[in-house]
Amino acid sequence: MTRTSDYAQPIGESVIDWKPRERPARIAIDGAHCRIELLDVAKHGADLFDAYGRASDGSDWTYLFAEPFADFAAFEKYLMQAAASPDPLHYAVIDRASGKVVGTFALMRIEPVHGVIEVGSVTFSPLLKQTGISTEAQYLLMRYVFDDLEYRRYEWKCDSLNALSRKTASRLGFTFEGIFRQAIVYKGRNRDTAW
Repeated sequence: MTRTSDYAQPIGESVIDWKPRERPARIAIDGAHCRIELLDVAKHGADLFDAYGRASDGSDWTYLFAEPFADFAAFEKYLMQAAASPDPLHYAVIDRASGKVVGTFALMRIEPVHGVIEVGSVTFSPLLKQTGISTEAQYLLMRYVFDDLEYRRYEWKCDSLNALSRKTASRLGFTFEGIFRQAIVYKGRNRDTAW
């Protein structure tokens, strides 16, 4: 049965005793195969530069806002900006077996008032992509957001042309909600965003 206002207009479901949620804390999360911790340039920079450098070409950066980095100094500058940001809040993914950092991702568009948050800036190296560690890292962050912080919504957005990202989102259980046309201009081109 559809709820209605006093004016007979349809309205959404009631949210009983809603209170704004906490912002994500600056914590580490341990899993069986990986550890997620806040990005720290001094601690993670060299491993990340090495991990990203294992790619055969720069195609992993096509749908990201940054380009591949020619040298560590440029990469370090990029990481310093990312690590200093409160939103997006960037995390390093560490392979527990090797102890090496193999990728990063972030919680972003953090809206505690509404209980909505997005996972994004997913930058997984060849050492992490399509591995069980990749899945576990995503799971750990989702579990933290839903179970510990009790957010209502966890979003994944990407360039609508990024077939691999869309496939990953589907595999992880995200529901496709549509395309926001002409949502962003980046790298001198239009981006229609898949939600």
